[in-house]
Amino acid sequence: VIGKGMTPPQKILFPPEKICMDWRQKRRPGAGLYNLGSTCYLNVVLQCLTYTPPLANYLLSRQHSRFCRQQGFCMMCTMEDHVRKVLYSSATAIRPRAVIRDLKCKQFLVLQQLFFPSLRGGLLTSFLVIGEFKPDIPGDAYEFLRCTLNAMQRACLSGSSDLDLSSQETTIIHQIFGGFLRSRVTCLSCKTVSDFFKVFLDVLLKIKGASSLTTALEDFVTPKHLDGRKCFKCSKCKKKVAASKMVTVHHAPRVLTVCLGRADDQTSRKLSQVVEYPECLDLRPYMSDPAAEPLLYSLYAVVVHTGQTCLGGHFFCYTKVSNGQWYKMNDVSVEGCDIHTVLEQQAYLLFYAR
Repeated sequence: VIGKGMTPPQKILFPPEKICMDWRQKRRPGAGLYNLGSTCYLNVVLQCLTYTPPLANYLLSRQHSRFCRQQGFCMMCTMEDHVRKVLYSSATAIRPRAVIRDLKCKQFLVLQQLFFPSLRGGLLTSFLVIGEFKPDIPGDAYEFLRCTLNAMQRACLSGSSDLDLSSQETTIIHQIFGGFLRSRVTCLSCKTVSDFFKVFLDVLLKIKGASSLTTALEDFVTPKHLDGRKCFKCSKCKKKVAASKMVTVHHAPRVLTVCLGRADDQTSRKLSQVVEYPECLDLRPYMSDPAAEPLLYSLYAVVVHTGQTCLGGHFFCYTKVSNGQWYKMNDVSVEGCDIHTVLEQQAYLLFYAR
């Protein structure tokens, strides 16, 4: 087996043993968020990140801002302030004006265009495409989530120079959300097996024809045939050959974020079918070593998109707060609900914690 992409880090930026997966403090649900134009896509991502226990624990400790030397815009400092306001506010709703202000910062826009010039599977065209953030223009929750996590990752690397790539993937962001995918390519001529590893912060699944999350995951790890224009250049045969490619989760993240791709690749129409998802997910069948012990995850947040097309509609979310109760968060509205209601939704983003 020829492997590529799993070099050990020279330095650990954040020790994984310091991550606390359970809430350090239990409290009532925090404030709702005002919609400041067409910012529902922004609100749902902020709420889901606020109720991600290991991230919230870290942000509430202010470990980052106490030592931050970044000049100007810092997404980690912005999120620290936001999470504290939401969880400690006595108001029923707050205006995320600080986040909006920082989104207009040129540094954030550069980050977006650097990391994500285009996204396939996302629902809406947002400020990545138009080149600037405007609260009155609809955006996509998945795109904003990816941009936010990468802006936070960039902030964690501020002041750290000459780090190898593997060391850069040991920040608090990667320690929480990061995992590795393995692409195993088998040459159909000489049977040589080549492994390629790639870090991920989320998994985008195709759902066309899928009735459940497990069905979509099964399709994700099903071997695909490579031939024609997708031929693989075998290192042993020294030429392009037909091959078989199988992608599996090689290293599982502490928090698994899944996007159910509801934009059809061919037509760009919204895929509105029901995709069932469980409260408890065993990721083991989709791992590189599927025969090991079960790897269990618990659902803690769901983002929902309503609307018949990809060109409009509305986002709201369900989150499990620190007291163990589920709440529907729809901009300013925060209402209690049960798990049965949560599991009946037309989900777009799913958040699972180990």
